[in-house]
Amino acid sequence: MTRTAAPHTKTIAYDVAEQLRTPEEMAAYLDAWLTDAPDDAASIARALGDIARAKGMTQVARDSGLSRESLYKALSENGNPSLATVLKVTKALGVRLHAQAI
Repeated sequence: MTRTAAPHTKTIAYDVAEQLRTPEEMAAYLDAWLTDAPDDAASIARALGDIARAKGMTQVARDSGLSRESLYKALSENGNPSLATVLKVTKALGVRLHAQAI
């Protein structure tokens, strides 16, 4: 009995930043993280990083007054941005954090 080789599937890495095209999509993405994982600061910071990459990290750095390197570090999976950094980034991205009673 001869066996035929299974077809090879080419996979590519998925990058959510490529899907965030409009300010409304960016805001909805951040809102989903704030709603679904409100206690997961690292994931929320990473979501801000995804949005920053979608908008263009150089532009976000310029608009926030922060360096690109510090943004990549702060908004990475292991980043731990200060509240001041988060506020500068959200302003540069054109989104707002929202508070409501729980």
